[in-house]
Amino acid sequence: MALTTTPLVLILLTLIPFLTAQKAPAPAPSGPINITGIFDKAGQYTTLIRLLNETQQLTQIQSQLNSTSQGFTIFAPTDNAFQNLPSGALNDLSDEQKVQLILYHVTPKCYSLSDFLTVSNPVRTQASGKDGPWGLHFTSQGNQVNVSTGVVTVPINNALRQQFPLAVYQLDKVLLPSELFGAKSPDSSPAPKSSKTPSSKTPSSPIEGDAPAPSSTKKDDSAAGRNVGFGFVVGFGLICMGILF
Repeated sequence: MALTTTPLVLILLTLIPFLTAQKAPAPAPSGPINITGIFDKAGQYTTLIRLLNETQQLTQIQSQLNSTSQGFTIFAPTDNAFQNLPSGALNDLSDEQKVQLILYHVTPKCYSLSDFLTVSNPVRTQASGKDGPWGLHFTSQGNQVNVSTGVVTVPINNALRQQFPLAVYQLDKVLLPSELFGAKSPDSSPAPKSSKTPSSKTPSSPIEGDAPAPSSTKKDDSAAGRNVGFGFVVGFGLICMGILF
């Protein structure tokens, strides 16, 4: 029995180093995610890249990706989406509003497409104001997911990336937050110009019951005087004619 076991043990001892060497090596840690590289590879994101750089949010997101435990999701409007905006829509924004517009396209969590089917609305974005974070609403019909801002609704059709910690989705419209592009509240609307009410008493249109203007009285008195004088002259002439005849 010992003679049979010993060779088997020796064979196993010989194979152990070989089997260990055949194991797949552990995956090397991935390097930092190149967000610009994702957009460059997909093409048609020149305007978005420019805005990310101008607002310095590209650097912010890139640095936070290394420390986040939730990841990020970026909604990426194409160049055509920006070109289809109303004239002056971007130029009319202040620098701070442009920052908020870009942050409105970023959520502080990495979402897969399937996550949007069951997510609770509203979904918080990185943009915020005096009333707190600005949110997005997601709806689905079958496997089709739509995202709405209250101003625009757009389907999510193409995922540029879905691996944690960053998901990137192509959009054919710019997400316009109602806080910047929605109907203004009555408090923020300019007060209507007050129209001056014409005076109820004007020299040209006296109100009934008021005393006549002095100039009108003088004219009436003058006309009456002339009439009395003319009557006196006529009467006197008639008397003289009666005496003569």
